Amino acid sequence: MTTRPLFSGFDGLMSLSRREGVDIRPTLLRVLADLYVQTNAHSEEEARQFVELTSRLIDQVDDATRAAVRARLALYPETPAPVLKHLGLKPSPSDQRVRLAAERPVGSASEATLAPEVAATSRETPLRMTSNLSMQPADAAEISNLFFGAASAERVLMLHNLAETPLKASARVPAYRAQRAIEALEMAAWVGDVDNFTLELGETLILPWKIATQVVNDPTGEPLACAAKALGMSSLVYQRVLLFLKPETGTSVHTVYRLSRLYDTLQERSALIILAAWRGSTMVAARARYRSGLYDDERSRARNAAVQTRTGTPPANGVAVPRTASSQNSGR
Repeated sequence: MTTRPLFSGFDGLMSLSRREGVDIRPTLLRVLADLYVQTNAHSEEEARQFVELTSRLIDQVDDATRAAVRARLALYPETPAPVLKHLGLKPSPSDQRVRLAAERPVGSASEATLAPEVAATSRETPLRMTSNLSMQPADAAEISNLFFGAASAERVLMLHNLAETPLKASARVPAYRAQRAIEALEMAAWVGDVDNFTLELGETLILPWKIATQVVNDPTGEPLACAAKALGMSSLVYQRVLLFLKPETGTSVHTVYRLSRLYDTLQERSALIILAAWRGSTMVAARARYRSGLYDDERSRARNAAVQTRTGTPPANGVAVPRTASSQNSGR
């Protein structure tokens, strides 16, 4: 039995593109990436086909398309290592990605042992970050849902790869506002006041109550680490928050150690990108909620009112008789 190709008709579309003079390579690359991430697991043959097809397109598309596909595949834990390398991300074996992301110290000497092309990509990262790609509300909602729905190990991998994407991060909270919020959060954590802690966190990071509650009450703790990193909270303060905010977290030595280690390796840029996704995801729900109040409805009402005709008795012969001065005087 032959294996069905991941994207049938690919060669035919490429031939049509060359013959008709229409460049459809950006669209094809986006479709390939969307199709690949829709499935949680792939066979070796599907992965091989995906690597073969995308390798033919990545270097032939524009920067905006390449950046969008890079951001999409960086969040997908099953992206093949050759594709990650081709996109300028840091590939590693699937069974070692999480360990490297969680345990490798920042600025360690292990970077010297990387392959030359990977080391060159790391040096070019600041140049790529100058062209930030703004997230649309639908994309932000998808990233937020993917992050909240992922397991702990997958979240670590996502955060590790987000730092290499050109997605636009949220602006930092002003220093004076962040410092005041950190003090209030530490006091609320000290007395175990989860409600006030959630309220202060949501107001400072401009998050709705639903998202702020989801961040604070997450069972594995990675969202709270991102929120604290986005605030610029020091590692010592964050550890005190872990110890005193919730008894189930503070009494688990393994959990505190795991989250503290994640916090030390978590990059601020990754946390700010996740914050931007949380903020952008709320716009989708807001637009759906207030859809009936958009200006199109008022325009529809205006058009309906404009087509209304005057009521009256039409002339018998169907011809309108113009009014003259004599007829006006006789009607008085």
